[in-house]
Amino acid sequence: MTGQTIVGSPCRIYGRTAETAAVEALSNQLRARRGGALLLAAEPGRGRSALLARAAHEFTFGPVLRPRLLQGNPRPYGGIHALLCAAAEEWDAAPPRSAFGRGLSAADLPELLRQYAPGGEPPLVCVDDVHLWDAPSRAVLGATARHPDPDRPIGLLLTITEHRADDPDFTGLPLVRLGPLDDSAATALLHDLAGAVVDTSVRSELLSEAEGNPAVLVALAQRLTPDELGGHRPLPRPLVDGAALWATFGSRLAPLPAPTRQLLLLAAAAHEPDPEAAGADAFLILRAAREAGLDPAALDPAETARLVYHDGHRVTFGSSLLRRTAYTGVPSSQRRAAHALLATVIDADRYRLRHLLHLALAAQGPDTPLAAALVAAAAPGTPTSGMERSAALSRAAELTAHEDARTARLTAAAEYARLAGHPRRARRLLAATRDGTSPDTMHGRTELVRGSLALRDGPVGDAYQALLIAAERLGPSDAEAALEARMEAMDAAWAAGDADACISALAEAPLPALPDDPTTAEAPSAAAPCAPARHGTHVRSDPQTPPPSHDPRRDYRTGLRTALDGHLTEAAPALRRVVDRALHDDDPTRLLRAGVAALVLGEIPAACRANARALAVSRARGLAALTPRILEHLAYAELRAGRHAGARTHAQEGLRAAHRAGQRNVAAGQHAILALVASVEDDAAAVAVHAGAAVEIARPHGLLQTVTLAEWAWARADLCRGRPFEAAARLGPLTRPGPGRGHFAVRMLALPCFVEAAVMSGATTEARSAVEEFARWAAQGADPQAPAQLARCRALVAPPDDTADALYALALTLTRHDTAHGDFERARTQLLYGKWLRRRRRPAEAKNRLRDALVAFERCGAPAWAEQTRAELRATGDASATAPAGGLARLTPQQLRIARRVAEGATNREVALSLSVSPRTVDHHLRNVFAVLGVRSRTELSRLVHHAETGGAQP
Repeated sequence: MTGQTIVGSPCRIYGRTAETAAVEALSNQLRARRGGALLLAAEPGRGRSALLARAAHEFTFGPVLRPRLLQGNPRPYGGIHALLCAAAEEWDAAPPRSAFGRGLSAADLPELLRQYAPGGEPPLVCVDDVHLWDAPSRAVLGATARHPDPDRPIGLLLTITEHRADDPDFTGLPLVRLGPLDDSAATALLHDLAGAVVDTSVRSELLSEAEGNPAVLVALAQRLTPDELGGHRPLPRPLVDGAALWATFGSRLAPLPAPTRQLLLLAAAAHEPDPEAAGADAFLILRAAREAGLDPAALDPAETARLVYHDGHRVTFGSSLLRRTAYTGVPSSQRRAAHALLATVIDADRYRLRHLLHLALAAQGPDTPLAAALVAAAAPGTPTSGMERSAALSRAAELTAHEDARTARLTAAAEYARLAGHPRRARRLLAATRDGTSPDTMHGRTELVRGSLALRDGPVGDAYQALLIAAERLGPSDAEAALEARMEAMDAAWAAGDADACISALAEAPLPALPDDPTTAEAPSAAAPCAPARHGTHVRSDPQTPPPSHDPRRDYRTGLRTALDGHLTEAAPALRRVVDRALHDDDPTRLLRAGVAALVLGEIPAACRANARALAVSRARGLAALTPRILEHLAYAELRAGRHAGARTHAQEGLRAAHRAGQRNVAAGQHAILALVASVEDDAAAVAVHAGAAVEIARPHGLLQTVTLAEWAWARADLCRGRPFEAAARLGPLTRPGPGRGHFAVRMLALPCFVEAAVMSGATTEARSAVEEFARWAAQGADPQAPAQLARCRALVAPPDDTADALYALALTLTRHDTAHGDFERARTQLLYGKWLRRRRRPAEAKNRLRDALVAFERCGAPAWAEQTRAELRATGDASATAPAGGLARLTPQQLRIARRVAEGATNREVALSLSVSPRTVDHHLRNVFAVLGVRSRTELSRLVHHAETGGAQP
């Protein structure tokens, strides 16, 4: 029996939608009096027993037989005997004889069961852990499942451990594998276990520790106190102790021979220096085994049981939970002995850090010389992974008696873990430092790491304060780190949409000198000899390039501060120098900032180039913590450039990278970008999913830029579907002046959409005010599309004369053609111009504009905008436009437009405003629509339109 996912009721299952559907399909087969079988396979603790219990509880069509096996060595046909005993108990019959005189075949089991139930409904046989049954019984079950008796149907629901899923006895049976629970299902389970008292950060830690295993999550929730779950007290370490892991996975390890378990302990210990690595060195493990007198062949039973995989070079456990069980399931003295043995067989000259790490893991108390040796071996520049450095420094901290040195080493270990893309480990290490006991410099470094973590996964207001504290504490002794803290504080304020806080973070402070020798730039500072260099240390990319006459850091700070103060013209020279330097730079953080400078200048192609170069550098160097953020910047720049396919590709990759690196704030930004791309492509479901996911993270974390982008995506989707009232309601609060408005760097980009929605919904006065504000912003030259968009907006609010004609023509003249973004915006202008021309009774001119718009929208991959354009073309009498589906083809173009808007829930007044006609005209057309289609209510019309346009039968 495996760990349960049942809480309170035997029928509560978390997640498992596909798995429960498969079980339900088997039940439906039995209700139809057809036999069937289903094999559920899973690792221990994933809930296969719980799923079996639920199936047994919910099956009411016929009897449920759940055989109970006796403990000990199974007897031949003991499983079948247990099944017949369950049948006898179900039908109050005498138990069967204890042995079978001959072998059984597939036809025998239905006949034996029929002896206990001559008639009635087909039974559901539920066998848990069928791999524990004796071989003859398994063979009978498998044969019965493969050759069902149509006259005596039986349902067989069997569970089996994952590594036995390919048992020959069950070959050909339908198989469902239970994977780990996803985060939403695991969160629901944890909520039921612990209630609403679980702190957000604690929940994230528990979900990560459990790795989607329900049994481990149950053990965690039962172990922790309410104060620990609520975040009021530190969590115990390790979170899952050896006893809890052994209770779940011990059944996989206990049957193995003692030499095999010893070899597995060596393999698990070899993994400890870098738990995230893909396996451990097989040569090292086997050499240690020989040194201990173990035959390397002792690993074979573990491979046969699929506990580990040995490819000749690496030994890899089937799961990290199995590895942790093998390591923590033995006394600490055995673990230390394993590390001591590994240390003796490692080539200490070639692998000095790993040799010292195993010595340290074998140590039993403070050891100052060993700790110092670990710190020296983990220094920047030595050939090893970031996670191995983090492990070395954290172990050095454990061996250190002096509190200040211990804090410095823990902080450096946390920073290495963060840079390696493991923020949870970084937070655990920071939590082990003691506040209030360290000098300012050390406290500043701790706050710098804490703020950097919160910037990517936490409330950005907290990140801003932590980073400012770090800058203040580090300023006197480490100007380089203080500058980095201020730059990251500015990033936090930018994400929060607080321009004043951005300016404050960019306040003038002493700048560290640029190094003349680029090889010295990554050397650790004297204040923190074990601290890693951060991405963005100011190294000249090309040693042969002379030092710049302008300090790029000062240019960036000065230019950005001046731009945020509203003086873009004065800021342009400094920011342009930052952008120009990026042509030959190879520092990913500087390249990111060059991308920001380019966006502020309105040089969108340059922003794309700088971010693409940053991505190439980051990938080449394996910068796991920086790559998600670079992908977010690149996707946003491509979105601004109108390269929607590229933006989608990079945002999807960035979303995966952000999840791997534990950076929810970055993931929220990627969701918002994907929502905006979907709003162009008219994927309403994708807009809802991505915008909802973005806002769910962004609102509690104070990410105003992400919220504004997500709301803009929702509004643009409404606008392209002909719902201007909804679009105006969303964008109004974001674009109006005053408190509660949208992000300062995004709201003006969304303002043309608001003007269009406001005009179409009758709020012309509000639209005119917005146009005037947009005009002031466009005059600064911050967006190359702004002049054309301004002309279009002025055309929308122009009086009912020919003024709009000239303004639309001006907008088309101004629209840039050197970017794909120009194509999309030009098409939108052509569409609005075509609408205006049609209403001015100039159909021939309207057709030309609308045809151009249709081609452009199709080229941009914007099907909803293209369909809106086709509808306008049909209204001009263009026979080439695609006809509507089904009986809707009998409507005139204007009737069709009105029918669609009414079907979406619009009132007659709203339809009139969106189509620029009177409510009486709408009422007249609507009566004709009802007569033509034979409907008597708006509800019937809505149902008919939906049916016709989603591929249903013609009405």
